[in-house]
This record gives sequence, C-alpha cells and structure tokens, in this order.
Amino acid sequence: MKSFKLIGFALGASMLSSATFAEDITIAVAGPITGGESAFGRQMKNGAEMAVEQINASGGLLGKKLVLDVEDDACDPKQARSVAEKVAAAKIPFVAGHFCSSSSIPASEAYADGGVLQITPASTNPLFTERKLWNVARVCGRDDQQGQVAARYITKYFNGKKIAILNDKTTYGKGLADETKKALNKAGVIEKMYESYNKGDKDFNAIVSRLKRDNIDLVYVGGYHQEAGLILRQMRDQGLKTVLMSGDALADKEYASITGAAGAGTLFTFGPDPRRKPTAAAIVDKFRARNIDPEGYTLYTYAAVQVWTQAATKVGTTDPKKVMDTIKAGSWDTVIGKLDYDAKGDIKRIDYVVYKWDATGGYSETNPSAF
Repeated sequence: MKSFKLIGFALGASMLSSATFAEDITIAVAGPITGGESAFGRQMKNGAEMAVEQINASGGLLGKKLVLDVEDDACDPKQARSVAEKVAAAKIPFVAGHFCSSSSIPASEAYADGGVLQITPASTNPLFTERKLWNVARVCGRDDQQGQVAARYITKYFNGKKIAILNDKTTYGKGLADETKKALNKAGVIEKMYESYNKGDKDFNAIVSRLKRDNIDLVYVGGYHQEAGLILRQMRDQGLKTVLMSGDALADKEYASITGAAGAGTLFTFGPDPRRKPTAAAIVDKFRARNIDPEGYTLYTYAAVQVWTQAATKVGTTDPKKVMDTIKAGSWDTVIGKLDYDAKGDIKRIDYVVYKWDATGGYSETNPSAF
C-alpha cells in the first residue's frame, strides 16, 4: 500500500515545523494510484490537490491549513479496507474516495466505524448509499440512472437491432450492466446475448466470435476502459462494425490510446461535462496552465472537497457527524454546479448524457436532447 503526503502549497515542506502540523487539518483522497485504473486515480489526485491549494490560498479552513493525504487502494477491496482503517486510526475527518464501487463499499463500513465522513467522486453502485450508513455521500450519479439513459438511447437509435450485454463481474461493471439490462427489458428490448468476462482479461476473441455469429449491432459493456478498449480492437480485427457502448469508466483519454482511431463511434454515459460549465471556468484554466486536462472525475473530486469544506465552515467544526448533517440539509456551490442531497447521501439531480468518441481521441455529447 502506498501513501503520499501533499502539504499546503502556501508553505514549502521545509518551512513546516512540528507545531504547524499540529494545527493543520489533514484530509484524504483515496483511489487507484496504481493498478489498472490508475488513470482515474490520477484524476482524483489532481482534483484533490488543486482543491487543497485553492482553499489554502483563500485562507484555509477554520483558520487552519489543509494537508492532503493520498492513499492508494489499487481498486482492490481488501486494500481499500486497509486504507480506510488506516485513515480512521489517524483521526482524519474526511476522505474523498474511492473510485471503484467495489472499494468504496467495504471501505465505507470501516470509515463509519472509525468516524470518517466519505464522499465518493465516482462510485456509482446504488448499494453505496442504500445501506443507511451515516457517513456516506457522493457527488456523482448512480448506475440505475446511467442504465436508464443508456436504455433510452439504445431503444431510440437501435430499435429492432440485435443487442448484447457484457460485464466484468465487478461491483461496478455487473451492477451497471444489470441496471441497463433491466431498463432495456422494461422497454421491451430483450438482449440477444448476456455474457461475463474477468476484469484483467486480454483475449476476448471467443466473445467476439459469438458477437460475430449472432450479428450483434450494439454491445453494451459494463466494465472498465482497458477491457472495453481491447474488446473494441478485437471486434475490428475480426471485421465487426458493431457499436460499443459503456458507462462513465470510459471517460479517460487512455481509452483512445488503447483503441486508436478505431475507437471512433464508441458511446458512453457520463454526467454533463463539468469542464464546459461556467462554474468551473477559472479552475479549468488553472489546470490547463499546468498542462493538466481536468477530464473525467478530476472536477468531481474537486467538488467533493468543496462540499465538505463549505459544510465544515458553515457548522464551524470538522466533526464528521455534524458536517454530514449539514451537508444533507444544505445546498452547495461547486465547480460541477449546485448540489443538493437527499437523506441517503445521493445528489438530488444529475442529468446523464451520452458521449461519442471521435477519431482524434476526443469525445463530445451526442444528441443530448434527442432522447
């Protein structure tokens, strides 16, 4: 397990005394700094670092500087639980994390026991907020919301076509695939094929052969960008023009680096791109001045830190339970827009849209109001 420490940017590490540390407030960000999903860990780290820098530049929190502890879970449930126990033992009041739902869910239990407030920027499995834990919230949507949007798009634009659904057996991937299947079936669309694979697989030729045999027009992949990219490449290698659609785990340019130009036309669901929102303009400029593209969940992580900081400021303490009560009772202005919460810790509204990758390695919304 790796741990990193980011000190408030206003002071160099060499200038900080032990007395200064005693007066600082440490918060954490936890996600896949290493491993297959490290692209998203990088997004989360970038977002949290920038948030801490900006908050410290504006005077800190409750008269103190923030210090960021960066924890690596490698999207492994056991490692995530260990990270959570470590953060709780250190009496850190808040963590922005984790990325994978399979990490966030077990970690949340250790955080709850240890008195840590957890806001995930990215974990979309409904179970995360459905267990009535006092300490959990998110700034993203849920898989049941994504699944409904994907199903509406498929029903409108692939009506009468042959559909296949794949999943990687993970909490996120299978959960998203099942929610999409449920919404499609409710709309009267029955998939021609439903199949699983293992996260980390490299050879998908057997699955691709089945897609080819069944003349599949669209394959929905519940899983992460590495495997989705390989499935796409191997479909094209076998001459299939089948459209690949997936969820928010394709929101990183690594997908395009895997597929190359062949990835053009790939569809995925994600929230409205916060980089295009007026609320994020100044921060986006700061990221880009450092040659960082705040894509995917970068700004969502920034927003998670904002929500916690604003609530702690309002209630005048970092006491996790008091801050969480304040979060659920309030309305918060963030880089991704104004956020309001229900009693479970879900945001009350998020409008998922469908994006399409192009041949240049970028993506944009596709007919967002047409379905």
